Amino acid sequence: MIDKNVVKKFVDEWLEDKEYFLVDIQLSPDNRIVVEIDHVDGVWIEDCVELSRFIEERLSRDEEDYELEVGSAGLGQPFKVPQQYINFIGKEVEVLSKDGKKVKGVLKSVDGKDFVVSVNEKVQVEGKKRPVKMDVDHTYNMDEVKYTKYIISFK
Repeated sequence: MIDKNVVKKFVDEWLEDKEYFLVDIQLSPDNRIVVEIDHVDGVWIEDCVELSRFIEERLSRDEEDYELEVGSAGLGQPFKVPQQYINFIGKEVEVLSKDGKKVKGVLKSVDGKDFVVSVNEKVQVEGKKRPVKMDVDHTYNMDEVKYTKYIISFK
């Protein structure tokens, strides 16, 4: 079976001096390798092809047969690495917390593994009879949410 760390080493080598970053590497028992990369401005198919060829030149099909797929992290897919959070600061995201509460708001900031989402919600203000809609900041830890993903908007 092909070693995931070997594939990661090849990907890291290709990524050196590029603005791309690694999102994920999946390796199945039948040697299906899926490499996901991303870039702040999106991923070009030509770069996926280049990375695929780079990996294929370093793996031997004579030693072990494999299937290789190189692509970008999907736009509507949950974030997997901190750099994805950073790339979407100022954009609308959806967060599903571990306790099952889903919120939609603007990703305001990222600090290490913590991130802040500003959510427009009704808040009871002292002296007012009815709740008032206000932006409320919610802080989350990347490891303590089920997912965070970018909300695609066609406005």
